Amino acid sequence: RGVNAEAGHGHITASESASGMNHGPLRIFSGNAHPQLANEIAAHMGVPLGNATVSRFPCGEVNIVINESVRDCDVFVIQPTCNGGSGPQEHFMELLIILDAIRRGAANRVTAVMPTFGYARQNNKEKSRSPITARLATDLLQVAGADRVLTMELHASQIQGFASYPIDNMYALPLLAREIEAIMRARGLSADQVVVVSPDVGGTKRASAFAKKLCSPLAVFSRQRRRPNEAAEIDLVGEVNGKMCVIIDDIVDTADTMCIAADKLKARGALAAIGVAVHGVLSDPACERINDSAIELVVVTDTIPLEDKLSRCPKLRVLSVASLLATAIERIHNSESLSELFEKLPPNM
Repeated sequence: RGVNAEAGHGHITASESASGMNHGPLRIFSGNAHPQLANEIAAHMGVPLGNATVSRFPCGEVNIVINESVRDCDVFVIQPTCNGGSGPQEHFMELLIILDAIRRGAANRVTAVMPTFGYARQNNKEKSRSPITARLATDLLQVAGADRVLTMELHASQIQGFASYPIDNMYALPLLAREIEAIMRARGLSADQVVVVSPDVGGTKRASAFAKKLCSPLAVFSRQRRRPNEAAEIDLVGEVNGKMCVIIDDIVDTADTMCIAADKLKARGALAAIGVAVHGVLSDPACERINDSAIELVVVTDTIPLEDKLSRCPKLRVLSVASLLATAIERIHNSESLSELFEKLPPNM
């Protein structure tokens, strides 16, 4: 399959401002990983997707044709390297070849927009002779022609230090917090009737930031091994009895950790257990596991295409990050700051 958007120029005036024009006219292209999100981002910005054909040769190799001039343009390529469709390997290779084609087309600046940064969980050496694949990925992006990367909720922030080019890491916590606040209002719950729960000690910082946004207390699950060679016991630090519990994580993959946490929270007397994550990887059997668990609702964003998961998991709710990414692209193009987007949503979102 291929992406083939019609060429044309947008109606956005901010992107053609003097500051933006330092890097040339704005152009947006997409690969096959998440065309729906790419189209929504372009629609928010009032520009069309660039005219490109992304297909396969009969032998299966990626075939990229950029069907319009990108000379001296400020180009953004939207391509999450996620598990949907052909898988992260195909999506990542597709992105690299698109970047190379655009760089060879004499673009002034090229930004890879990766709502999900594939291989981000492979950010250190777990054991001897294991790779640091996240570092390899950042190197390959630069070799292919990326001048900068725009991503969302990196699994490990040290990945930003792997690269000699800017990696802008956007945060979806304000978007997720707004959704939880709407649920609280609908149920007539005050902030002290809600507890934000980290499913493990490593996620405490994220959960603490989310709890601060909701003005709610925090609870943390911790695994402790009482004796050598014994299974670790899971302890809960914090009061959850009679509270609506919000389990927060950056990624929900197999959903095992989140579902175990929800079941334990309900056993401790929690009023309800809601899961919240930025990236809904949802590898099998995640949907079935969520459906069979004590989790009432799982809220994720559309950094990964989830159409097939929605039909299989009625507890799933997906929020769009298109407007947030569109605003970030505009600000990068216009050489404006992104920092205020880290704490609160723009008024038009």
